[in-house]
Amino acid sequence: MQPSEVKALLESRLDGCEFHIQGEGCNFQVVAVGEVFEGLSPVKRQQMIYGALSEEIASGALHAVSIKTYTPQQWQAATDNQGA
Repeated sequence: MQPSEVKALLESRLDGCEFHIQGEGCNFQVVAVGEVFEGLSPVKRQQMIYGALSEEIASGALHAVSIKTYTPQQWQAATDNQGA
């Protein structure tokens, strides 16, 4: 799979999120940003992403998926700190 394919799958299955995907083959890093994560525990956030990709993980099309999730406010703070 290509990063663009993973991004398209996530965008079609999770509304209101922005996705940044890196990787190749069956190993990907997913960064998801959305209001949908507000008030959810880190485990619940990851479960949302894994749930959206469950078919591809079960089939082996995706093998290793690293996930980071942020609310828009958290993402802004994280990206601001990278420049410091």
